[in-house]
Amino acid sequence: DINLERPPGQALSLIGTNGSGKSTLLKTIVGLLPTKGGRLSIFGLPPGRSHARVAYLGQFHHGAFVLPLRVVDVVRMGRYPHRGLWHRMNQRDDEIVRAAMHTMGVEKLAEAPLRSLSGGQQRRTYLAQVLAQQADLLVLDEPMTALDAGGRELYLRAISNEVCRGASVIIATHNIHDEAALCRQVMLLARKVVSLGPPQQVITPETLFETFGISVTGDTNVQVFECQDRDDTDQL
Repeated sequence: DINLERPPGQALSLIGTNGSGKSTLLKTIVGLLPTKGGRLSIFGLPPGRSHARVAYLGQFHHGAFVLPLRVVDVVRMGRYPHRGLWHRMNQRDDEIVRAAMHTMGVEKLAEAPLRSLSGGQQRRTYLAQVLAQQADLLVLDEPMTALDAGGRELYLRAISNEVCRGASVIIATHNIHDEAALCRQVMLLARKVVSLGPPQQVITPETLFETFGISVTGDTNVQVFECQDRDDTDQL
């Protein structure tokens, strides 16, 4: 019973417990799971048909422990939807890959085998891959998993920049404050939509109790990040 539209240059945060439906919704959006009913359109097409325009970060990457990949190899994969598997990267692609690695602080690890990195360094690498795609829609499932304080700061800054350049972002998270501050809208999920709307209206002690089953005391206000001098008129 979900009904919403996402315009460009805005972010939506999905907040809920494990098993609340966040990952299922994200996988449906990117075409990894079929819809059970209703209508879902991504840039006017069925899910999974806009490969170059949609970047997805899942929770798990089992290939990190199987394939002998370097960090730079993984980040370059972000350009495959634009170039294909067999076309050579050009200078512009290389510049985008270097910029993405710099943004996530992994440029000095470019030649390091991915399997040799810590969990946080691997997560930064996959986030750099998402940034390198320069997609119109970013779909991120628990992106802060394993990130330390420095990694979280780099991530939040990077996603802020993506929103300001006009990308739409959908984030599944347990974090009520940091990622919600990036988002114009928040959806609280508990195997149903508890509440949907601006974070200042949605995140209340009452809705958080219904979502998480615990009472929340103290300040639940969220300071919302705003881009400067961005045109909001275009719609997806």
